[in-house]
Amino acid sequence: MAFLRTLERRLTAAAGLIPVAVAVNIGVGEVVARLQIPLYLDSVGTVLVAALAGPWAGLITGVLSNLAWGLLLRPTAAPFAITAAVIGLLSGFLAARGVFSGWWRALLGGLLTGLVAAVVSAPIAAYVFGGVTGGGYDLIVALLLAGGRSLIEAVLTQSIVTDLADKAITFLLVWAVLQNLPPRYFERFR
Repeated sequence: MAFLRTLERRLTAAAGLIPVAVAVNIGVGEVVARLQIPLYLDSVGTVLVAALAGPWAGLITGVLSNLAWGLLLRPTAAPFAITAAVIGLLSGFLAARGVFSGWWRALLGGLLTGLVAAVVSAPIAAYVFGGVTGGGYDLIVALLLAGGRSLIEAVLTQSIVTDLADKAITFLLVWAVLQNLPPRYFERFR
């Protein structure tokens, strides 16, 4: 029963933050995709909400972000909603265990989350999109395929490289944001 009360309180507090986080995810993700940068940076809002309000709020933020982005601007984003859900859940669980208490912990948490995200997203990219989703990282897949790698091997390799860097940067950005929030802001999420 206490779990449900805590969950309700956190989700209520996050209700105003989630739409902003969704907009941040879509906005930053779209800019990065259009610039063909071999990263995503589309989960900063998800990780921030998860760090503040817990894993379930992170899951909701991630799923809503990818579904909205897929409907509005980039249809290739929608199938990755499951990856965004996993990122939100894992980020929230890691945050509860102190991953944002220091920059090096945030870096390690980002690397772990990146590895998990790569394993979840690689089959989606390979089997739903044939390894080509329209991002700057598609060149990496093409080079690996030209070098004789199988589709799943090429996509998984690209995903690991890209997701490790992407989530490390994302977690460090969120750590920096959290360090600069006033202490009273955290009270609404406790």
